[in-house]
Amino acid sequence: MLPRYLTVKEYGEHEINIQKSRFIAQLKRVESEQDAHDFIQGIKKKHWNATHNCSAYLIGEHDQIQKANDDGEPSGTAGVPILEVLKKRQLKDTVVVVTRYFGGIKLGAGGLIRAYGKATSEGLDAVGVVERRLVQIMQVKIDYTWLGKIERELRSSEYKIKDILYLDNVQIDVYVEEDKVQIFMDWMVELTNGQCTMGKGETVYLEQDFIR
Repeated sequence: MLPRYLTVKEYGEHEINIQKSRFIAQLKRVESEQDAHDFIQGIKKKHWNATHNCSAYLIGEHDQIQKANDDGEPSGTAGVPILEVLKKRQLKDTVVVVTRYFGGIKLGAGGLIRAYGKATSEGLDAVGVVERRLVQIMQVKIDYTWLGKIERELRSSEYKIKDILYLDNVQIDVYVEEDKVQIFMDWMVELTNGQCTMGKGETVYLEQDFIR
């Protein structure tokens, strides 16, 4: 599993107009090539009367699966520019379909490349990109007398609290980046004078908005 990577935030769409043609970028996060294929087919059904539904996707930790489709536009003028934007932005597990409704003015090869690239780029800006960081859920168990102090310290730190479970003792589940687990454990021991026990929960991805 990658320690961190970028992907599109959620499903969304964004429309631009170039020389009277409508370009509608539709974006989604996917986990498999089948997911990407289903999304593309869904867009084609939705925009069945569009002039073109061009698409591209990147899937896999090392971009093992990547595909671009011009859907009738001149070869290399639509799908590849979409894919190149995804690569330039270093996105993973993302599919994009740019639907075009022709407005009567031909753009030429260069114009098409710029238009599909712009539609994709602006679509990503509108929908948003997130960074997914691999984190370990650390389970810290303490006596109730330590709760106030530990919660205050955690909320003013770089670590994020996932849950506080009120059991025989208090269990605080905290998201900790894997390379900081030992630092975190040492800190907890210091704060509680060694009066805590710790265990590891799941390893998960934590998301936060990515600002270029």
